[in-house]
Amino acid sequence: MLKSSMWKIYDMLIDGIPEDITVTDAALGPHWAAVLSSEGGVGMGMRYDVTSLPSALPADMRGTSLRLLAQSAKSWNFIDAAHGVAALNAYYNHPDRARALGIDTTRASRDNEAFLKYRAALTGKKAAVVGHFPYLENLLRPVCALSILERSPREGDLPDSAGEYILAEQDYVFITGSTLVNKTLPRLLELCRNCTTVLVGPSTPLTPALFDYGVYDLSGFVVLDPARLFSSVRDGIEGRHFAAGTMVNFTRLSQG
Repeated sequence: MLKSSMWKIYDMLIDGIPEDITVTDAALGPHWAAVLSSEGGVGMGMRYDVTSLPSALPADMRGTSLRLLAQSAKSWNFIDAAHGVAALNAYYNHPDRARALGIDTTRASRDNEAFLKYRAALTGKKAAVVGHFPYLENLLRPVCALSILERSPREGDLPDSAGEYILAEQDYVFITGSTLVNKTLPRLLELCRNCTTVLVGPSTPLTPALFDYGVYDLSGFVVLDPARLFSSVRDGIEGRHFAAGTMVNFTRLSQG
């Protein structure tokens, strides 16, 4: 992938948002940014406290064009980028838009949805997960050769730089959607071009356009109760946001 093409995923996602949708609310908590659109869609973006560059966003984002805010997904101020990714998801993960794609939004939410779905397929395989999700050791390590890559590694994890060496060798790779915020997703997808690649987490946009970039499955979050979601984001109790919506899976196969 040429360096000049690294922004293609971002530009594709931004360009898909109509210009007449606005932001009606935005919140920043200890773990997540959230954005509510004039369509009633809510999106989330994971917070990274990388603010070595000043913010370019107004203190009050209400009334801002959703598409304009989504451009902040490209910012190197990662607080701004979290809001930008949340703006993307306020559009793509709108419940009506998800249902139009054939996504079932009626199921009870499980934060480990994707890993449960693939557990049987992973038996005897090599799998890597970019991002340390809960339950991984107990859920996946007994059935596969598991590598967990983390920017802030815990015991048993690999540093995320190990991806340059091991991702191409995997059968399955699960990538946190928050890599959209920290800008590592384009390179990760290049490394995983011969793997079955699943993009996982509330930062994941639910759009089939991502299948053109090598993603096989999108495991994202659809918010069904905006008020509850905003309350959970502001309270900062990790995992509480799952009660405000449902985790869903959308595969390339569902597009025929």
